[in-house]
Amino acid sequence: MPKTIKVIVLINLAVFLAWFFSMSHFTLLKFMVDNFLVSWQALLEGRFWVLVTSVFSHNSFFHFLINMYVLVGFGSVLLRFMRPITFMNFYLTAGIVGSFAHAFLSLTVMNAPEIPALGASGAIAGIILLFSLLFPNEKLLLLGLIPVRAIWGAVIVVGVDIWGLIAQSKGGGFNIGHGAHLGGALMGLVWYVYYRIKIKKLNYPS
Repeated sequence: MPKTIKVIVLINLAVFLAWFFSMSHFTLLKFMVDNFLVSWQALLEGRFWVLVTSVFSHNSFFHFLINMYVLVGFGSVLLRFMRPITFMNFYLTAGIVGSFAHAFLSLTVMNAPEIPALGASGAIAGIILLFSLLFPNEKLLLLGLIPVRAIWGAVIVVGVDIWGLIAQSKGGGFNIGHGAHLGGALMGLVWYVYYRIKIKKLNYPS
């Protein structure tokens, strides 16, 4: 496992364990709720750091396991083509934009600024989309079972998140941070476009 990814996993593990131990310590639980959940209400209260801390925050083992599994798999490939500092910048940017997207869309689409979110899903969505755009013909297993080309897998995942967000706006849907996923995916697209422009400039100097 690349060192950069190992650091991210260890930070996530530490925060997960903090959530675990906080269940029996009210003071610690309040600290975690105030500092590791992102919402529009939290931003209004001036706790802007939750845009970052929530990206490393999981209080469900399954949520933690899935996100870290995807991070190790896809992130390790991207690190073969990106410097560690570049990868970390991308990861944080996708995560922060995902956190803000959740908060903003909760306010504007669901009219519920108090809805909290946590998890690396925004950053992970960015990684998946960037991978799929860079390697569109690679095979992915959708739901762990169905083989599809990476680019079509990304399109399906983004489509599901758009559908989920629309359903949530009507009072339905699942308890999933679709807004965070879409914000992170957007940054995956932005970084891909940036790399394409950068490569073109290197190949065709003025």
